[in-house]
Amino acid sequence: MRPQTRVLLMLAALLMALAYVAPLWQISLEAPQYPEGLGMSIWIDTITGQKPNDLNSINNLNHYIGMKAIVPDAIAELRAMPLIVGALITFGLLAAATGKRSLLFVWTVCFALAAVGGLADFWMWGYDYGHNLDPTAAIKVPGLSYQPPVIGSKRLLNFTAHSWPGLGGAALAGGLLIGVVLSVLELRRHRRPAIQPRRVTSPCAAADSV
Repeated sequence: MRPQTRVLLMLAALLMALAYVAPLWQISLEAPQYPEGLGMSIWIDTITGQKPNDLNSINNLNHYIGMKAIVPDAIAELRAMPLIVGALITFGLLAAATGKRSLLFVWTVCFALAAVGGLADFWMWGYDYGHNLDPTAAIKVPGLSYQPPVIGSKRLLNFTAHSWPGLGGAALAGGLLIGVVLSVLELRRHRRPAIQPRRVTSPCAAADSV
């Protein structure tokens, strides 16, 4: 790898450390009866309310429509994510330190697979919470599910749910984007044939050869 590639790869890996101190994702709810809104922040190892009592209020609302309570300690992914992100940061720094192009490619592929797997797991988590409802719930609307969007906004009864990456999630996405760009540039550079210097024959050398 070129020196500038190694520096950028190191910065991409270090950027990912923001995931340990900033939320990965933010989910907020708007409704007339909650003018200040409700929201929760998904961190690398826990889930909290955006305001002190928000998570408890969301769980109370979910109880009425039959959704399971959100209990961070019961979510296995929140125990695995710190280890996965830590391994990716370490691997990225190792690739930058050694300068091996192959490690850059492997790191980028592993990072991309982890990102796709994480988003897929997030979707399945939302599907489970929004579809597997308690049949004895106080409020039942036949055929209606309450799965929040992975990203974007969605109407759920009289609530509008918004789901967007937080600063930590944006940092991970930025690190992956840098890795992809560096991998593409290094691959193109590796495949580009070297330009051979043009040989110039002097008139004297040509005369001597006659």
